Amino acid sequence: MASSSVTQEADKIPYEIIWGAWKRGDVVPFLGAGASIVNRPLGVKFNPRDPKFLPSGWDLSSYLATASSFPAKEDWEIADLAKVCSYFVEVSSDREDLRQRLRELLNRPYEPGPLHRFIASIPGPQVIVVTNYDTLVEQAFLAAARPYDLVVYPADRSDFANSLLWWSHGATEPTPVEANKLDIDLTKTTVIYKMHGTISPHGEEWDNFVITEEDYVEFLSRMTTSAAVPSSFIEHFRKRRFLFLGYSLRDWNLRVVLNSLKRRSPTRSWSVQLNPSTLEEALWEKKNVNIYNLTLDNFTAMIEETRQRLGE
Repeated sequence: MASSSVTQEADKIPYEIIWGAWKRGDVVPFLGAGASIVNRPLGVKFNPRDPKFLPSGWDLSSYLATASSFPAKEDWEIADLAKVCSYFVEVSSDREDLRQRLRELLNRPYEPGPLHRFIASIPGPQVIVVTNYDTLVEQAFLAAARPYDLVVYPADRSDFANSLLWWSHGATEPTPVEANKLDIDLTKTTVIYKMHGTISPHGEEWDNFVITEEDYVEFLSRMTTSAAVPSSFIEHFRKRRFLFLGYSLRDWNLRVVLNSLKRRSPTRSWSVQLNPSTLEEALWEKKNVNIYNLTLDNFTAMIEETRQRLGE
């Protein structure tokens, strides 16, 4: 085992410390792919013709690989979603085909899970970073009648290449704004920042996906020039801890993103991930992150229990 900071026992997680920081607004939750499939029963396979649950990264990659006759000799080659999507666009010569297929799979009435509802129940303002394309977090906030602003990286809109898309609470049309000119009072406003784009409930013209290899290269390039992450967010990150929920560090592009963001926050952070590999344990430790091995449902139940026990 790479580090003593890794634990298998849920009762060793510092729930009171995490909850205390979270309710004070000193935690930035990052929701990864694992946060979107928490409602899916174990053993249930994804059916793209009649999806009942959100697809995993593997499901998406496998579906698109089959559709494009992706030339893989081994199953592990299909697991690289960015590469499969790049090949899909290349052989179809049509980015719009990819966008339509993603919308068909993602734009369905999937239900938010306990984690999404817990995040939406926290009373103070938050900056919530999401790298998934679904709208489960937004749905949870709407169900709880909690206001939020939405900020989206516009990967598919060349007309907004130097801007982010900002929906103030209740808006049906976004305001394009340069990252360093985004003016939101984070002491009063909850913001959901869709770092890799999103399926849009306001119409498919606002769908955006960082999903091909080329998309990730462009996104990382814009990060280096401070054109992808608002400066106000970076300042917010610098003073807070990160709580990574459902992330895997197997993908190099995600490691680069998190490495860049982690430099903004020198404090010890936390990650909750089921069955991390030895490599991932070592990588999290190098990023000054304590990793805890349990399901997000169990983590959510325990931190909710902590809140109830403390009467908060």
